[in-house]
Amino acid sequence: MIKNEVLDVIDKRISLRAYSGQPISSEEENAIVNAAMRAPTAGNQMLYSMIIIRDPKKKALLAELCDHQAFAAKAPLMIVFVADFQKWVDYYEKNDVKGFCEGKDYQFEAPQESDLFLAIEDTMIAAQNSVIAAESMDIGSCYIGDIMENGEQIKECLSLPQYTMPIGMVVYGHYPENFPRLPKERFEKKFVVFEDTYQRLSGEDIDAMFQAEDRRYRSDNAVGAKNYAQMFYARKTGAKFCKEMARSARFWLKQWDGRLL
Repeated sequence: MIKNEVLDVIDKRISLRAYSGQPISSEEENAIVNAAMRAPTAGNQMLYSMIIIRDPKKKALLAELCDHQAFAAKAPLMIVFVADFQKWVDYYEKNDVKGFCEGKDYQFEAPQESDLFLAIEDTMIAAQNSVIAAESMDIGSCYIGDIMENGEQIKECLSLPQYTMPIGMVVYGHYPENFPRLPKERFEKKFVVFEDTYQRLSGEDIDAMFQAEDRRYRSDNAVGAKNYAQMFYARKTGAKFCKEMARSARFWLKQWDGRLL
């Protein structure tokens, strides 16, 4: 197996939720941000913005709105990654793209679902670049996808304009001394990597793929689940916070409808 410094950084990374008292220096922060901005981007549009949260009260509020994850407020660095088409809409309007479209075979449309999906791709590639850059400096990180929840409050808190959507929040901090790094198991390659076409897994494959998860089942679980799949659904997919995330996702999506401007 090929090994090098970059692959070692990727292999050893974990989600870090406890941090040493060491602050992140301005040089380290700049390196994290610059790495994000060097990420691949569709058409070099950079369809994202990064909001660095410095205000302790705002950090605490965001941590609370993100499903009560208090540890996030204690992280030395918090960045909200926002899918952002607003800057391009403003650019188009400033340069009379609407007038240009009149009398031609173009329509001046608002951003639509496909634009949001493309912006999400840009945003998460940038976020992951930042995470790997941080790890290379021995700075841990944790993704918080719950930033999509409580859409109305998050929008107000961050003063987000119409054609934006918060996609991920990442918190960063130095590893505590002698912190054990135990990367979690991943599914086997044969269940994830296919060639040429998608391969639907058989029942036997499903059992083999989830055997490690199934060992976590507890018969005395609080929800009366008869197996781990039922336990996990109750804890995640069917939980209140996921329902709120779905509601907020619909709130964010309402703006991305391609209406004529």
